[in-house]
Amino acid sequence: MKLKHTPVTRHCCSNIEFYLKRDDWLHPQFSGNKARKFMALLDDTLPHIETLIGYGSPQANSLYSMAALANLKQWQLRFYVDHIPSWLKQHPNGNYRAALELGAELIETRPTFDCAPEHYLNDYKVKDNELLVPEGGRSPIAKQGVTQLATEILEWTSQQPASHWVVALPSGTGTTSLYLHQTLKEHHIEVVTCSCVGGDEYLIQQWQELGADDFPSILNLGNKHHFGKLYEADYLMWQKLQAQTEVEFDLLYDPFMWRCLETWWPTQNNKQLLYIHQGGILGNESMLPRYQRKYRSC
Repeated sequence: MKLKHTPVTRHCCSNIEFYLKRDDWLHPQFSGNKARKFMALLDDTLPHIETLIGYGSPQANSLYSMAALANLKQWQLRFYVDHIPSWLKQHPNGNYRAALELGAELIETRPTFDCAPEHYLNDYKVKDNELLVPEGGRSPIAKQGVTQLATEILEWTSQQPASHWVVALPSGTGTTSLYLHQTLKEHHIEVVTCSCVGGDEYLIQQWQELGADDFPSILNLGNKHHFGKLYEADYLMWQKLQAQTEVEFDLLYDPFMWRCLETWWPTQNNKQLLYIHQGGILGNESMLPRYQRKYRSC
C-alpha cells in the first residue's frame, strides 16, 4: 500500500486566508504527521521484522499510528508507557482504545520495572526480528516520508500563481518541520513552526540532535506552552477553526500554532500560507471531554 497524495483545500480563519494540505485524508487509519514519519517503514518490505517497539504516552498519536502500521505490515506492536491510569483501563478511549483494537500490546514500565520507558529501553537489547522506533518518530527514518510531503508541496505550489509561500505546522519533536525546511528552503519556501513541547530551546536541541544547524522559524507568544495542559485560549481557537473552516483539527497541537499565526501573520505582507493538517483527530476523543469539563461556559 502506498500513501496517496493528499489534496489541498482553501479556507479562511481569523481573517487569514490559507490553503490546507489535507494529511488527515492520507489513510483511514494511518494518517497525519506520524504517517509521514513512518512512511519509510510502510514502504520497506523488512521481511525479517516481526515486532515493532515504541514508547510514549498511552494517548499518544504515535501509539495509534504505530498500531496501524503494525496492523498493515502484519507485525506485533509492543508499546512501553510509564503507566496507564486506572480510569483509562476501565474506560478505554482515543488513541489508547483504537491501538488496543488493532492488537497493540502496552507495557507499563513504572509498576513493572520501576523506571521510565526510555530508561528501560536504553538497556534493552533489540532482537534481530524487532525494530525500535524513537518516541514520536524523532529519527532519520522520518526523512523519507517528510521529503515526499515536501515534494507534493512543491508540485502543488508550482501550479499556483507565483507567490512568496509560507508553510506552517506545529512541532512536538520538530522532526517534520526540520526535514520540510531542509527540502523547501532551496526553493525559497519558508517553514514556520511553534514549540508545543518544552519551549523553543527544547525544540532547537531536538533539531541539533538530528545533526542540523539551520532551522525553521519558530513562532511563540512570549511564554512557554506546556504540553497536554488545558488552555482556554487553545480551546476557543479550536472552536473557531472548526466553525470558520468546517474542518476538525487536532486539539493538542494545532490550536497553539494558530494562536501564534493570529499574532504573526498580520505582519507578513504579500505572502501565501499553506498549513499542514496534523491528523491526530482520534486524540480529540479523549481531549475534548477534558476541555468540556473544565470550560463548561465556552
